[in-house]
Amino acid sequence: MIIGIGIDVVDVPRFEATLARTPGMVDRLFTPEERTTDLGHPRTPTSLAARFAAKEAVAKALGAPTGMLWHDCQVIGDSDGRPWLAISGTVQAAAEAQGIERWHLSLSHDGDVAVAYVIAEAG
Repeated sequence: MIIGIGIDVVDVPRFEATLARTPGMVDRLFTPEERTTDLGHPRTPTSLAARFAAKEAVAKALGAPTGMLWHDCQVIGDSDGRPWLAISGTVQAAAEAQGIERWHLSLSHDGDVAVAYVIAEAG
């Protein structure tokens, strides 16, 4: 059963400008694993924007509870490059309170736009 759906769209140039103005924001928003590719290269602003959109979409799927921490929602990729969510701490507690057991995530970007779509599912 679907418990929540979240979608978020990020304007990549605006996001990139924000990161340039506030260099510490990358560390606040993303875990070390999210900031680099599997080969250890820094992620592009477009890739980071899509991951930020995913975190926002998760919050929306949960009903935007207060107190969620950015690092408690992590976007990871499998060996095929498919994105997955790894939740912990505050995000996991919110999900458990709603009976959420499974997450579905889709990321996309084209031109100056990055988008994420999340479905939160119970048993």
